[in-house]
Amino acid sequence: MSIQEAIQALARAFGNHDWSVQEGFLAPPRISALRHEAEALRDQGAFHAAGIGPGAERHTDIRGDEILWFEGDMAPQASSLVCRELEALRFAVNAASYLGLGEFEGHYAAYAPGTAYARHMDGFRDDNRRALSLVLYLNEAWSAEDGGALQLYPEGEPSVTVLPRGGTLVCFLSERVQHEVLPARRMRLSLTGWFRRRA
Repeated sequence: MSIQEAIQALARAFGNHDWSVQEGFLAPPRISALRHEAEALRDQGAFHAAGIGPGAERHTDIRGDEILWFEGDMAPQASSLVCRELEALRFAVNAASYLGLGEFEGHYAAYAPGTAYARHMDGFRDDNRRALSLVLYLNEAWSAEDGGALQLYPEGEPSVTVLPRGGTLVCFLSERVQHEVLPARRMRLSLTGWFRRRA
């Protein structure tokens, strides 16, 4: 499947569900480049412990990941993805739905062995601008024994388990789909973000 076909498949899925999963969204060389960029930045100490809510307060009992927000020219591989494939996805979803997606905000996320993220929703009570959540996995040769699955809880549907295999892209409505990250048994990397509603 081409990247254009993958984008159209993801966009069409929101006609029937609040979520969509596309394996092989990006070719392995692109995933490898993103993974190496994230690993190098983490080795340089650019990542920091993630927090919760607008104040980004740290709660290790709820989430244990480390993140790096995309700012400036720090992550050119990630910036290229946002400007090209994710921008094409935004146009396709807007054409197929009434979500009115605007700007993208995102970060690299790293879960060390044993860390997780408890069940939650991405939308904030006092800020409903996050409309569509995205997670692109960067992991090489991931198996079920490695843990770290994403568990989605769509309203009125059975839960959905997604293994964080490199190249898999998960999209879901930020204010409607609760989800959690189960404990990983090895380092788990992803590119995570949200399209915000237009002002």
